[in-house]
Amino acid sequence: IGDEEDDDLLLYVQEGVKFCVDFAASSFSMENATNVHEFPELDIERSLMNVLLSGTFGGRIVTHLRPQTIQVDPSTGMAPNLLNPLEAYEIDFTGSNASLKLKEGSAMLGHRRVICPTETIVELKIVESLVDMSFEGRTDCEVSWDFNGSSPILQTVEVGKCPIDTSHENRKQVELLIYELRQGRLNLQVSPVGGLSIKKAATTREDREGLYDWRFFNALVAPDDDSASKILDVIHDKRSMKRLLAVLNLINKDLERLARYVVTRAWRAKDIFDKEGVTDPGKLIPGHRMARLASLFLCGDTSQVDEILPIIQRVVAGNGLDVGKTKDLLRKNMETYDEWAPEFDRLTRWIDTAVSPMDAQKPYIEHHCPPLSELPLYQAYFGSIPSARDIYDRLMDKQQLPLDAKVSSMIASCAPYMTLPQIEFVLTARRRPSDWVPDDLRRIRYVYSIKGKVQDISESYGGLSFLPQSFFVSIFLGEATRASLRASRRNDDAAAMGPAEAPWPANESPGRRASTLTRLRRRRVYAPQPSYLPSDSERGQYGSAGHLTDEEFLSPAGRVASQNNIARRARKNYRSSIASEASDAGEGRTNTYDLGDSLLGPQDVAILLQAGLTSSMKGSTVVQLNQRMLLDLMASQPRSFAVAVLAEIGTPGGHGSSRGLCSALMALLELDQSSFTKFHRIDMHSLLESWLPGLKIPVREDYLAGGRWARQSYYDSLFGVAQSILEDAEIYSAVKGHIQRVRHHVETDPIPLAKELNAHADSVGIDIDSSNPDLQARPADKLTQAIDYAKERIAAADNQGKFAVADMFKSPNSSVADLESCVAATELYRAAFDACAEVLKVDKLAFQAKWLKDFFRRNYDALMIKSVYDNIVNDVDNVREWMDALRRGDIVLRKASETQNNLPGGLFGLGGELNEIDGHQTPPGSPFPGVVKVAENILRSPFQGPPGPLEHAKAAEDTFFEKLEDRTEQEIIDAIIDALFFVEEEREVLRNDPLNRLLIPNPPGEYDFTIVCAFGVITEGEKGAELGAALHRLQKERGVTAIRSDTGTARSFEYNAGKIEDAIEQADKLGKPFGLLGYSQGCANALMAESLLLSGSPRQQKMLMSHGKGLVCRQMLFSAANGSMHGPSSDVKVQRLITMAEAG
Repeated sequence: IGDEEDDDLLLYVQEGVKFCVDFAASSFSMENATNVHEFPELDIERSLMNVLLSGTFGGRIVTHLRPQTIQVDPSTGMAPNLLNPLEAYEIDFTGSNASLKLKEGSAMLGHRRVICPTETIVELKIVESLVDMSFEGRTDCEVSWDFNGSSPILQTVEVGKCPIDTSHENRKQVELLIYELRQGRLNLQVSPVGGLSIKKAATTREDREGLYDWRFFNALVAPDDDSASKILDVIHDKRSMKRLLAVLNLINKDLERLARYVVTRAWRAKDIFDKEGVTDPGKLIPGHRMARLASLFLCGDTSQVDEILPIIQRVVAGNGLDVGKTKDLLRKNMETYDEWAPEFDRLTRWIDTAVSPMDAQKPYIEHHCPPLSELPLYQAYFGSIPSARDIYDRLMDKQQLPLDAKVSSMIASCAPYMTLPQIEFVLTARRRPSDWVPDDLRRIRYVYSIKGKVQDISESYGGLSFLPQSFFVSIFLGEATRASLRASRRNDDAAAMGPAEAPWPANESPGRRASTLTRLRRRRVYAPQPSYLPSDSERGQYGSAGHLTDEEFLSPAGRVASQNNIARRARKNYRSSIASEASDAGEGRTNTYDLGDSLLGPQDVAILLQAGLTSSMKGSTVVQLNQRMLLDLMASQPRSFAVAVLAEIGTPGGHGSSRGLCSALMALLELDQSSFTKFHRIDMHSLLESWLPGLKIPVREDYLAGGRWARQSYYDSLFGVAQSILEDAEIYSAVKGHIQRVRHHVETDPIPLAKELNAHADSVGIDIDSSNPDLQARPADKLTQAIDYAKERIAAADNQGKFAVADMFKSPNSSVADLESCVAATELYRAAFDACAEVLKVDKLAFQAKWLKDFFRRNYDALMIKSVYDNIVNDVDNVREWMDALRRGDIVLRKASETQNNLPGGLFGLGGELNEIDGHQTPPGSPFPGVVKVAENILRSPFQGPPGPLEHAKAAEDTFFEKLEDRTEQEIIDAIIDALFFVEEEREVLRNDPLNRLLIPNPPGEYDFTIVCAFGVITEGEKGAELGAALHRLQKERGVTAIRSDTGTARSFEYNAGKIEDAIEQADKLGKPFGLLGYSQGCANALMAESLLLSGSPRQQKMLMSHGKGLVCRQMLFSAANGSMHGPSSDVKVQRLITMAEAG
């Protein structure tokens, strides 16, 4: 390989082995038959889909095997294949290509057939593809197709006839594609976890721009933020929709009629929005505009506004949907209402339930709620299982010596239950292979590599965008399950001789007494059952090997699910339980939780199992084999392992979502096993019942029409099973917390106090963490001196501040910077700030003292007022507009409240009765009946409707902050205080505080500080724009870097906490102190992340508590850190809605 430059040929040799293979076939023919499930609504019966392909193909395969470049992460000292140098190779397929030219191509299913045009060409070119020895890597390939101007054709004949044998006159056919889709080129990218995304083709010669460019295909495969608008553009394209409707007409006329109705209504809605100038959802507000748009949509004019508006107002007020009026409105304006009357009735009632109020769960106070791992009830089952602290202490102790063999084995057995950062620390804390027993080191390294792959998959699976993922999973899953099954077989005899497994604690503490139903179910576990023996016909049906038992034909999951095995296991458990109970009663001991010997932990198995359940290729043999391997692995482990897996499926982190687990159970019970013979298919109900003794798994057929439970809800029954599973899994959650989390303190420990408040303790102050030099005790006399001096400085500054305030009002037109008394007061306050900083250097908890806490709060309020003042004066963003709105709102609410109090009978003399002005119903007993409605009338702008009825409605036109020409500094400060603070007593205190009047800024210059942001439940993560302008100014003016956590909308605490942890790791690499900035739900997520880091591995703890950096403060904006009723209330309502939908 060379490069010509200045007539010199430079030669170099590439390391590795590279070869090219050209291949071609002048002719090929292939037939394939695939099972297709029945779909009665589309006239599809369970049958075979026959595919016929013939033509030519060819191409080139280019492979380059070379050593992998290992990049070590300096923070962890780890890198892919760093511990496996023999696997540190990669294969480069860049430059490979393939092409296919069809002479004939068709797919036939029942009475339908799709025919591809002759001479169709499909080409694939590898732009870049790099994978390692475990087939992890990235791929970017260019795909092009050309139907030569023709379109594939859909043919249909009468049901029961074959399209091939039917004459041309009796066939109906339609072209499937419009002209723009008959030729194209795009780039298909495959991520390391099997995710698909589509980009613009690298070769743009045939790349098309317009409606059907690469963005359209990406919207179908991997939707992003722009996908919705792209799909809407296609729906609004009448030519495309007419072709789609023509295709649907041949498939199913009822489906075509429904699609036509939906599409025409979508076109009509777009025309209405365009005429009314509605470009985004925000333009639908307020209510009268929504009523106008709804009336135009229903009947084409505004005649129904007066009927629609009260319905909308009722919904907005939280009183639910008026079902009767809504149905009358639809009946009057929809021609098809009578035909679909039952469906409309169910839909309106469903919507009414969704928007109606419901009883919230009553709040309760729990004074003592330690983690499950600290309950004596569960601690008795830990036995020899080491805690996270034990593991770290053993690793760090005597590092110059190898680990004891028992310690090495103990850590290796716990590895599948550890977190990835834990195992990472284990391997880096003891890097020398001689420190470990060789088998244990191999196990830990393998678990580490598997957990890394599973973690990548954990939030990236399901749907079309991860179509090939099952093939990637199968590569490492097969090896992991085989190795685990080999270990399980080796330990079968030893396990059988050990103590009987106890899935539930035998001794229950009074505080956690199980319910009667739970105790009865536990007794049922060990009840003897009649054995089941297969009949002779069943025994001989699957071969002549009569000397083999039935179980020897089955996989582990099949053996566990067999009725014979269940009965035998029940009898065995019954006998074992009697002996175990007698032994435990005599010796006062309990059984140790059995961790099993799987290389995949319960969380890993749950993630992979759920990835298969949500796959878009459930009928694929690869997916079914993956699921069977996971079930076999679960069946080969202790029963508690299967319960743990099911609990982990519910919610990432295993905290348990009954609704999520119920959905997974529904999919698991309907698991596709069409790739297996009938004999080897597993009865999933029997399998689950063998793992969950005492529970009866509901059968869907029993809840259908004609079934014995037809009047009951299948979903509710399965939901109850899910709740029981999560209850049974508490012991697993306790063991998991025991292994993964370090507890530095317990609830009974005294709360750390300022040394000033704990002056009589033996050591002045409480040593929170002896490893942190900032929190070491200091001599009491130095602290006392610092406190006395700080108090003196504060008193002196306040005294001078009083004179400064007096001078301000004597010279109202003068700035504080021009008055000598103000300058002197400012200097004294700065001295007080420095004195308080010295106190905090001696005692980090000194802010708990009342004098310092009060001064801190005064400074917080003063800096807030100063910040708003600067933004108003400098006209930053829309601060002036917002402040005027706050000011108007304050004036309006106060005057509306006065009006209500002065009139007999309340506002307008009606109290809680119907408001004659607009029909607004105020609930009797409301603390401010009618005030909010009057305020709405007053605050309406001229563009939204007529002004309110009160004379002081002109207050809504107040624009104090927009017109600052004649305003003094102190007038602006007074207006800010009035707008931001509601309680008059607090306003008065703030007006009289010199700190607020002096407008003291922070010292100039850049700050050695980083902000880690975590925003609310609805966010775009690191691409979000929350506080964007403010954070940009902060970086520009103060040098403060802001890192946005890539949290997701409506995601779990654990997921968002993990993203915040990633952001904290970025901040840690900057080497600066950092603070957490949380907003709403982001506050709870941030505190969760902090808790996980503080209880994590020593490296994770170091990120928070490093000397000179680490976490130094938190800022919680409109915090929802303490939770809210929205979450549990929404869960209850969603369950109710699902049950209603099932009944419908």
